[in-house]
Amino acid sequence: MSDLIRLIDTHAHLALSQFADDREAAITRASAVGVARMVEIGYDLPTSRAAVALAEAHPHIFAVVGVQANHLAELPATWLAEVQALAAHPKVVAIGEIGLDYHWMKAPPAEQEQVFRAQLGLARTLGLPVVIHSRDAQSDTIRILNDAARGQPGVMHSFSGNWAFAQACLEVGFLLSLSGPLTFPKAAELHEVARLAPLAMLLTETDSPYLTPHPHRGQRNEPAYVRLVATQIAALRGLPLAEVAAAVWANAERVFPRLRG
Repeated sequence: MSDLIRLIDTHAHLALSQFADDREAAITRASAVGVARMVEIGYDLPTSRAAVALAEAHPHIFAVVGVQANHLAELPATWLAEVQALAAHPKVVAIGEIGLDYHWMKAPPAEQEQVFRAQLGLARTLGLPVVIHSRDAQSDTIRILNDAARGQPGVMHSFSGNWAFAQACLEVGFLLSLSGPLTFPKAAELHEVARLAPLAMLLTETDSPYLTPHPHRGQRNEPAYVRLVATQIAALRGLPLAEVAAAVWANAERVFPRLRG
């Protein structure tokens, strides 16, 4: 059991087909190791609807809704209104995951930026935080956040940059959410970020079913493994796991006020 240590997975995709055969079992396994809250993330309209449905079915699961840069093809004209309607649900804690992806480049940068800015604006209008996806797009991500999201609460999902990028994100006021790659022995840049960033600005996530931590790398990820991420943060900072877990829990409630109910 968890010895009363409460953990949170702030970013998972349990509604995906990879969990079709054991979704409920995966949720139970997470609870058994102390994962007392999970946040299910949408990245397009179908997964955003599924996130809300999963949150409705489980008291300790919450939802984030939005359209990510890799999923802009054939968006209906009413897409932003639908995101707004989903965000009205009391268990939706943020708009996301949204942002830029220049690795896959499934849409031109200008189109990605337009959709990104539209959702930043929606989040500001609704008084909700944002969850940011940024891949191979650090400079443009920071440029847009500095222009359109200053003073707005937000999270850099599955942070994967170096300390310089981390400082830029922190300067905007965004928290850094650390995931499985932090546990990789050769992830020196991430280890530095986890040591140097203020503990009050860190979150833990899995990005399940992706980014599986050591020693399960190569297998499907699941929310129970967020304990490995929290344990790595504690080891890198020379702190007890309980102290890190308590800080991350408080950080999550601060950036996502609807988590508090």
